[in-house]
Amino acid sequence: MTTNFSPQLWLYDTTLRDGTQREGLSVSIEDKLRIAKRLDQLGIPFIEGGWPGANPKDVQFFWQLQENPLKQAEIVAFCSTRRPNTTAATEPMLQDILAAGTRWVTIFGKSWDLHVTTGLKTTLEENLAMISDTIEYLRSQGRRIIYDAEHWFDGYKHNRDYALQTLEAAIASGAEWLVLCDTNGGTLPHEISQIVQDVNGHLSFVICQEPMTKDDGQRTIPKIGIHTHNDSEMAVANAMAAVMAGAKMVQGTINGYGERCGNANLCSLIPNLQLKAGYSCITEDQLTQLTEASRFVSEVVNLAPDEHAPFVGRSAFAHKGGIHVSAVERNPLTYEHIQPEQVGNSRRIVISEQSGLSNVLAKARSFGIELDQQKAEAREILQRLKDLESEGFQFEAAEASFVLLMHEALGGRQKFFEVKGFQVHCDLIEGKETSNALATVKVAVDGKNILEAAEGNGPVAALDAALRKALVNFYPQIATFDLTDYKVRILNGHTGTAAKTRVLVESGNGRQRWTTVGVSTNILAASYQAVVEGLEYGLLLQSQAEAVLKTSS
Repeated sequence: MTTNFSPQLWLYDTTLRDGTQREGLSVSIEDKLRIAKRLDQLGIPFIEGGWPGANPKDVQFFWQLQENPLKQAEIVAFCSTRRPNTTAATEPMLQDILAAGTRWVTIFGKSWDLHVTTGLKTTLEENLAMISDTIEYLRSQGRRIIYDAEHWFDGYKHNRDYALQTLEAAIASGAEWLVLCDTNGGTLPHEISQIVQDVNGHLSFVICQEPMTKDDGQRTIPKIGIHTHNDSEMAVANAMAAVMAGAKMVQGTINGYGERCGNANLCSLIPNLQLKAGYSCITEDQLTQLTEASRFVSEVVNLAPDEHAPFVGRSAFAHKGGIHVSAVERNPLTYEHIQPEQVGNSRRIVISEQSGLSNVLAKARSFGIELDQQKAEAREILQRLKDLESEGFQFEAAEASFVLLMHEALGGRQKFFEVKGFQVHCDLIEGKETSNALATVKVAVDGKNILEAAEGNGPVAALDAALRKALVNFYPQIATFDLTDYKVRILNGHTGTAAKTRVLVESGNGRQRWTTVGVSTNILAASYQAVVEGLEYGLLLQSQAEAVLKTSS
């Protein structure tokens, strides 16, 4: 690795192997390469790329990284020990590992006697031979070895002596890291702590008892690592417990992706270890990239980010209650355990029916609007907010609509256009499903009426297209606006088809995104309101940007 930074704890990311075992997650070779490069920028020392030979995708991935290596991270190939009753030198899958060209290889072997006799259907002695032979062979080929002790904690609890023998076999064969895996995710932190301490003590005793040879030099004990799963919601806590007990490597995935309930979430582990426990993992500058990296990976794997994730979630530093907002405005320490900027996140003031005046004032400031709490406008906005939310509106998820509400209360809402009316016609053919729709809109701009029609794949798409068609000659920038997301929620389903509907529409212009809201018992009316406000807010952003340019010039 080409970096002068020396961590106290070594991070090992397995997003590209263990993380991709999450149900519903699939990545291409290009996706894996993009993620690997982003993790490299984040400063992760070890990145597990996959199992070469298990599928063509992983073979191509390692080949491409041979041609374009990462800047500082070690890319690691992953594989099991050889099969029973063979030899490592004749094992085809190990030839694929060697062809991957990585300096480091992670080999996993069985620690639990149940898996040896039931899963591998071999003897305990043969399993020890499989561990030794595999590691010795790869070492003879110039590879450095990380040994993953699979099902370690279950194996230890059922047969401590045999589980420790598997580690001794790995040590004797030349493994440099021994990673204890809570593969089933069922162990608790106090058990992790006690077992890791016992392992460290046992290995120290074993190493000291071995006779030194002239080639031994300064004898060192292989370092311990930890690999935890989240089946008991303990993966992060268990990894922390292992570190406190002496583990020097922490394995996990970005956003906690992984099989079943996932792996230890590095986006929580890194700041907890570095900011709370005082361990050096990555540089401070790299730590400020954590939120961006989390969202980048979620975007690449096409999974919605967890908005409430600790540290990196959009809501991690969001404040909604009026008392909270008031206190945070005075001193963020009152309701924030770290500074959000330390992990690349930011503070958000959420507007809702639970808001106090301090929420409104803070939110207004974030959009460049200074309100005087002594004047009636501020309390009028707060009351209007509460009235609308009682009707079903939701402004914490639709901040653009709230900005327009503030401008209206202050008498400064610019009327770019006025919708005089609209109609939507859908083709319904009995026995045949169709989503074709035709929308007709009548709008007025500067006193001039425009009538336009457009088709779309559904009524909302048709309405959106017709509005754009009517307005684009007056506001060409509308051609750059996109409707990027559309969400519908039924607010009072017990009323059947008369239920009130809330529609959230997300729009964007390639640089910014904004969300608007509409509520009505008529889903098209709610959609119309949200779409219209989305266009209006986009035009507001454009006019503000133009005003700034004029001022600066």
